[in-house]
Amino acid sequence: MHYKCLSIAGFDGSGGAGIQADLKTFSATGAYGMTVLTAIPVQNTCGVRSCYTVELSCIQEQLNAIFDDIKPDAIKIGMLFSKDIIELISAFLKEHASNIPIVLDPVMVAKSGNSLLKEDAVDALRTMMIPMASIITPNIPEAKALVSGDDAKEVLASKLLQLGCTAVLLKGGHEDGDFSDDLFISYNHIEVLSSIRINSKNTHGTGCTLSAAIASYIAQGLSTIDACKKAKEFLSKAILASKDRSLGHGNGPVHHFHHLWQYL
Repeated sequence: MHYKCLSIAGFDGSGGAGIQADLKTFSATGAYGMTVLTAIPVQNTCGVRSCYTVELSCIQEQLNAIFDDIKPDAIKIGMLFSKDIIELISAFLKEHASNIPIVLDPVMVAKSGNSLLKEDAVDALRTMMIPMASIITPNIPEAKALVSGDDAKEVLASKLLQLGCTAVLLKGGHEDGDFSDDLFISYNHIEVLSSIRINSKNTHGTGCTLSAAIASYIAQGLSTIDACKKAKEFLSKAILASKDRSLGHGNGPVHHFHHLWQYL
């Protein structure tokens, strides 16, 4: 496999989010996927029932095993859960992944509203992980939690950029209107990425899917902005392909392999 992507994220036994969604996305977009598991939320399409931590020594050994054997071309980071995990992963990546693009999805809350990041870990995410990222992909509630305030999207994105990352894709999925507009901002480029809003309850794992697709396309040589555009197109098609289907009793998953086979 020519393009290799690593997901450092949490678990979703129902398959729609977390490392399961990341692996599906990597495969669907043309990259080879690897994973390091950080936490085990017990969840399905209806919500998170509980969450179990992974021993720090286990996370360290997973990282060592991957980097001793297969060096990724891009890294996607999702659920980190605790301050201790953030400290461990940031220290490891500083030493071993200084030249590898990092796509950080600052996962804080599940689609169901359940917390996926401990309160005392927010500052560690802000000060340790965000400055390492090539791009971060927060939604609006996550952005407001990271930089505080009820500012307009342009102001929020600018504040996020000042935290030290190279670029920001501030997602507009929580807004109202006929279009879902994401705002891309870097130190030399600002652009709105717009798509028609798809009316669907099946949006479980959309944030994981988008950030994983961005990582995959960056690994394949696309610029950050072009990777965001292509990833947004991929996600829109994945949402559209699943909008009239019912899988589970809650927010169902998107169809990651929409271009290969159709739901019957």
